[in-house]
Amino acid sequence: MIDIRLVRDDGASVKSALGRRGVDPAEIDRLIGLDEAARAVIGRRDDLRAQVKSLSKQVGQARRSGDAASADGLTARSRSLGAEERSLHAAAESAQEEVRQALLYLPNLPAAEAPDGSGPEDNLVVRSWPDPDRAYTDAQRVPHWEIGAELGLLDMERGAKLSGSMFPLYRGFGARLVRALSSFALDRHADRFEEVRPPTLVLTETMVSTGHLPKFEEDAYHLERDGLWGIPTAEVPLASMWRGDILDDDDLPLCLTAATPCYRREAGAAGRDTRGLLRVHEFDKVELFAYATPEQAPALLEDMVARAEALLVDLGLRYRVLDLCAADMGISAARTFDLEVYSPGVDQWLEVSSVSWCTDYQARRANIRYRPEGGRGPVLVHTLNGSALAWPRIWAALVETGRRSDGSVVLPEVLGPYLRGELVIPATA
Repeated sequence: MIDIRLVRDDGASVKSALGRRGVDPAEIDRLIGLDEAARAVIGRRDDLRAQVKSLSKQVGQARRSGDAASADGLTARSRSLGAEERSLHAAAESAQEEVRQALLYLPNLPAAEAPDGSGPEDNLVVRSWPDPDRAYTDAQRVPHWEIGAELGLLDMERGAKLSGSMFPLYRGFGARLVRALSSFALDRHADRFEEVRPPTLVLTETMVSTGHLPKFEEDAYHLERDGLWGIPTAEVPLASMWRGDILDDDDLPLCLTAATPCYRREAGAAGRDTRGLLRVHEFDKVELFAYATPEQAPALLEDMVARAEALLVDLGLRYRVLDLCAADMGISAARTFDLEVYSPGVDQWLEVSSVSWCTDYQARRANIRYRPEGGRGPVLVHTLNGSALAWPRIWAALVETGRRSDGSVVLPEVLGPYLRGELVIPATA
């Protein structure tokens, strides 16, 4: 969440920054009003606490001096004020919770470098690969769901039979390909990122820490009986591993990677193309995550984007990098770069990675700090996250791009070690 002190001290700049994200200035005015009311009731409560404490001392003095009448009168006064203080304490806690809830729904302040814009149409394409663009054959213009069904790689009907629509079922070489992609990516990140296998069902406070709750509750899978949530990304558990802790300066940057299943209701996807693997409820993804100092964060952002790009180059997939405008970034991000691959069978650019610098927004929600050099008090860390990569759309682009005129599919050489050297999915007889 953003710093309430900044809202108090410079509400105009907060309105201006969040206005770039489409936030109504009235929301900031409401927050300021809630904060002022909360501080007022806290002030009255604290004043009463001080009076009760003073009266308690006076009662003791009166009893020691043998003035029972004065002691009884002071005691009665103390009890009356104590009851009032307890009432104000409850009101103060309620007012503070209103402020917190208002903050939880506000997005992060966008970085000054993030482009202005009102939506996806204003995102900037900063580079693409390869140059010049390649040409595609008619064989590559077949959608992946047809290829998958023809070669026995993907069975959306049986997936729906098991779990409902938008739950894919991979078979044979199709399932091996998903597994190979995760192993390939994890190995590529092992030079700097510690591999973690976190739980994929997490507590509510874990989801709140990243910004997925409470605002996006309708997009998440909730096990109400157990108070647990299916993670939409490994960013969620990784961002809470040190929740409430203080890290040492020498520990940073702390870089983690994880391969996990991810679960998303896609409640806001009505009307969008949901055929095949274009939009699914469950998918595998390799995530990068880092805790860093503010000074380390910009270089880490570049490194995460570069790692995702390197994977796409090695996989031989045409891609482009987008610098997201302020209005199109996720709630926690101050700066985001998306990577999209071109999928020739569906003739679409498909997002396969989103790499974000969240400044101290998530760390404030999770209360994660570090001790900087020089003996200063603990300060909030910065967090960064990025997909490297999410596999359903990569899978789709690979089988479409690799399809040959005889119906077989050729896969990239880099996957050989993870597929027992088998790089050709044979055509059906």
